[in-house]
Amino acid sequence: MNRIYVIFLFTFSLFFLSACSQKSNYLLLQTKKSLTDINTTAVSIEYKILPQDRLKVILYKDPAEISTVNASKIGENLNPEGILVNAAGFIKLPLLGKIKVAGLTQTQASDKIETLYKKILTEPSVYVEIMNKRVIVLGEVNKPGVVKLDKEKMTLFEALGFAGGLKDSAVRDKVIIVSYNTKKSMQMRSVDLTDFDKLSYETLMLRPNDIVYVKPDGWKEFRVKSDNYTSPFITFTKIVSPFVTLKYLFDR
Repeated sequence: MNRIYVIFLFTFSLFFLSACSQKSNYLLLQTKKSLTDINTTAVSIEYKILPQDRLKVILYKDPAEISTVNASKIGENLNPEGILVNAAGFIKLPLLGKIKVAGLTQTQASDKIETLYKKILTEPSVYVEIMNKRVIVLGEVNKPGVVKLDKEKMTLFEALGFAGGLKDSAVRDKVIIVSYNTKKSMQMRSVDLTDFDKLSYETLMLRPNDIVYVKPDGWKEFRVKSDNYTSPFITFTKIVSPFVTLKYLFDR
């Protein structure tokens, strides 16, 4: 039994040393590149419509064109479930047909659709809202998942609040945020929540579709790795233990 214990300790030590020197299979978003500083402004935060987005489009008509019976339909939601932007970036609307909206902001899409309706309706007004704006929060938070946005922007603190706050095992000085730029490539930045002097509007503001990842501390990673690695030894020990006990009793 002592020999088994010595072999186990030796193997476990080798595992620990190798785990410290190699890329982790447990942590997400590892990179050797320097993290990007994203210049966030009010303009860059405003979301631009993408294929597969779902839009709420409300058409407000001139009351003179509405009968007394249908007066409640001055503002008509053209599809209560939302209108899906197809892969080519188009939506299809009554009287207008196909309209390309991908790459436009909500305001730009509203103006474009309204201009087209003015050619066939008297004084129409159009409201467009993207229904599926969200950020995704992963890692060491109490409620990881999708956080829906009911506005154009959200701070990192708000997103973490919706996610139930940080766990004790969270790394607070290197919270990772992944964003997509206008060229549809990913950028990654790190935010140190422990240093107030380093926090700024640019670092804290989240865009729709951003991914927030809170890394676990080294101790949790070690515990997970060690549990995975030692489970075969624990099983082996449980199997061998009765035979060792019997041998001990017979030897006496």
